[in-house]
Amino acid sequence: MKDKREGGVEAPTRHAIDWQSADFYDKDSLNAEMERVFDVCHGCRRCVSLCDAFPTLFDLIDESDTFEVDGVDKKDYQKVADQCYLCDMCYMTKCPYVPPHEWEIDFPHLMLRAKAVKFKEQGASVRDKLLSSTDLVGGMATIPIVDITVNAMNNNGAFRSVLHKAGVHKDAKVPKYHSNTLRKRVKPLNKDIPSEAVNGTTGKVAMFTTCYGNYNSPELGDDFFKVFQHNNIHIEVVGKEQCCGMPKMELGDLDSVAHAMEKNLPQLLAMVDKGFDLIAPVPSCVLMFKQELPLLFPDNEDVLKVRDAFFDPFEYLMLRHKAGKLDTEFSAPLGDISYHVACHLRVQNIGLKTADILKLVPNTQVTAEQRCSGHDGTYAVKVETYDKAVKIGRPVAKKVKQANADHFASDCPMAASHVARLADIEKPVHPMTLLRQAYGL
Repeated sequence: MKDKREGGVEAPTRHAIDWQSADFYDKDSLNAEMERVFDVCHGCRRCVSLCDAFPTLFDLIDESDTFEVDGVDKKDYQKVADQCYLCDMCYMTKCPYVPPHEWEIDFPHLMLRAKAVKFKEQGASVRDKLLSSTDLVGGMATIPIVDITVNAMNNNGAFRSVLHKAGVHKDAKVPKYHSNTLRKRVKPLNKDIPSEAVNGTTGKVAMFTTCYGNYNSPELGDDFFKVFQHNNIHIEVVGKEQCCGMPKMELGDLDSVAHAMEKNLPQLLAMVDKGFDLIAPVPSCVLMFKQELPLLFPDNEDVLKVRDAFFDPFEYLMLRHKAGKLDTEFSAPLGDISYHVACHLRVQNIGLKTADILKLVPNTQVTAEQRCSGHDGTYAVKVETYDKAVKIGRPVAKKVKQANADHFASDCPMAASHVARLADIEKPVHPMTLLRQAYGL
């Protein structure tokens, strides 16, 4: 018999997502579950400040004839799901009714179900398909000469006005593209360094470069390689890769998520079988392999094998440090750092490992801001949600601006760019870039 505990001190648990069952896509079944969960949320309202999904829900209830969930037209339920960008913060930090509580509320994955049903019934707009096709767009935009043209057009007011009409907000910060991609730039220069396994790490890592890291922030590859090699960690890039699938998951296109998983698994498994641990420079991609894919494919042993080999980069460095294998002879202090903790890093439940590593540098102070930036992968780009993303990100930007630190950093380049724009900061930095600077590399 299933244990029906009423909360307590147990850590939250996640149930597998039964996305391949017929009931998952049954509209009546979905609406019944959304009504049940929405009624619990209505009576609690602890998550009202997290994102716009909850204010949208509570406005629907408060403006209904009954002032209860039963007064809300079920057709409007999708309005709530459309505002959820699966940051997971409600589940991990606010909701008191997550499993093992008997009510078993998993708001983010219920919203994922609603997105999947909508995608199955309606598909997606051309804009949304393109924005979530990061491999396609990145591959085309990083062709030599084309990247220069694309970057110039993205900074052109007239062209941005045209994009605005197509659904990409004219004021949204869009990333640059580089023909000299991360995969082209980095070289495994330390093949002669013998790996040393300590504290659950092998001393050999393979980096899943991610779409953003490869096409938009290739300089990060240099920083990662320099820091890891400096610490006698053998580092290479994964042989081939596709997008991790997170953008497609946020769209509700779970078949495309499965397709990406099938393409990535053989490459990742090949590295794991050679004794490599796995890392990625973007938290969302790490979370995809650590949490979301295992929940979508709980019976796939290869998915679980990859999950167990995946680490956040600074989590990895801290494990090495605890075993006395991290070089702490730094040559340059970093001063004051205002550090934004990305949502998809927080939900990995590893603590503030990035801040802990940076604090090892003498004469360095780190102030962590643990509130959502509001960016998501596309939420802060779309015309209909840009203003909401700005509103969500303003509290973080205000604190960062008031701090007036020497550096503003975030593990998520997209969140960093969004917050920096709101805080009038010219150039945010990645924590790995700061660590390389501290080493004087």
